Amino acid sequence: MKMKYDMHCHSKEGSLDARLDIVSYAVLLKTKGYVGMLITDHDSYKGYQHYEERRQSHKLPKVLKDFVVLKGIEYDTRDAGHVIVVLPDGVDCPLLEKKGLKLEVLEQIVHKQGGIMGAAHPYGNGYIAITNTRLYKRNPGVLECFDFIEGYNSTLKADKNELAFELAKKYGKPMTSGSDAHSVLRVGTAYTVFQEKITCNNDLIAYILAHRATEAVGLFHPGLLKKKNPVLRQAGIAGYWVYNKAGMLLRTGARRRFLRKLNLN
Repeated sequence: MKMKYDMHCHSKEGSLDARLDIVSYAVLLKTKGYVGMLITDHDSYKGYQHYEERRQSHKLPKVLKDFVVLKGIEYDTRDAGHVIVVLPDGVDCPLLEKKGLKLEVLEQIVHKQGGIMGAAHPYGNGYIAITNTRLYKRNPGVLECFDFIEGYNSTLKADKNELAFELAKKYGKPMTSGSDAHSVLRVGTAYTVFQEKITCNNDLIAYILAHRATEAVGLFHPGLLKKKNPVLRQAGIAGYWVYNKAGMLLRTGARRRFLRKLNLN
């Protein structure tokens, strides 16, 4: 039996650009034969917290009784694009909801607390992909700091995902696959296969760090990629860049306070 997990999921409770609530997302995956999912909202744990509140108050649909929901986050770094972070069970780090850390600082925080991190869509668009950053272009070896690499992302064309596959192989990193779904359209279009059931964050961390076999699978079809006006697409990327940079600046004080508590500069 394939243990299928969507390892890149966004909910409207936790991501401003998502349109599907977390419970509906989980139900859709369950009906498509998935065992579980990793919630990776943008710089937020609100989607996961909402799901947990529903679970603990016994307000989840019965179909989700054995469905596994893992706690992750897609973090906006200052210099390395988007990074998927998973911390051990019971470990909370409010700093990860304050976007704008440099990759080297993020690595210290994540690994010091026993977590793992992976490069999301490494060949994606604009500054959100690490291979487009000055940090990577100056030193490709920076990828060694990652514990895994997203080998397939449903928002990207086949050639970009093929490059991601090769990148993971080159650096000997486990690969994951995720739909990166922000709406119903992409739910169930990608999954990571594990050789055993992952029931919690600690299971996932141990599995990845042991470099056990994973299979990154994508169910690409042309309808997923709508043709967009190139000018509008670039304007959208630029707008998102401005939004993120403004958010990073606004959270400068909060980041510094948390870093002092962690004895990091």
